[in-house]
Amino acid sequence: MFRVTADSLEAYLAFDANRTTDLGKLHALMRRAAPSLKRHFHAGTPAGEAGMRMAMIGYGQFRYAIKSGKSTSWPVIGVALQKNYISVYVAVTRNGQQLVSFYADKLGALRTGCNNFSFKAFADLNASAVSTLFAEAADIFKADKTNPTRYMQGN
Repeated sequence: MFRVTADSLEAYLAFDANRTTDLGKLHALMRRAAPSLKRHFHAGTPAGEAGMRMAMIGYGQFRYAIKSGKSTSWPVIGVALQKNYISVYVAVTRNGQQLVSFYADKLGALRTGCNNFSFKAFADLNASAVSTLFAEAADIFKADKTNPTRYMQGN
């Protein structure tokens, strides 16, 4: 199983030298599109707690809550290295639907899930569509800080 072993943002960014440039380009796009979502290191959550165990780069933060009532700090947008690609998770909805679904066929992504998309190289992405997605996510979150919380509690 592929697992990023990093304990800081710097270590995460340096973990896979072959993809550091792609992470840098994605970060530059994020900074232009959604400067209000501050970058940070998300170490993952311990077993039995709300959220995913994997470490990732986070942009913005909110309280992720599950039906049991447990909660943890979670990224509004998360970027995670996977074995063969990079995944981007967007925890924001529009009109009750995952925001990524409105952009799925425009991103140039290798694959798209309900609230995420994955790519092998930044050059494969439609940077304009990804930028618009990030900007909309930041705008929605700025207007309603509970938007991701409602989405996560519904799952």
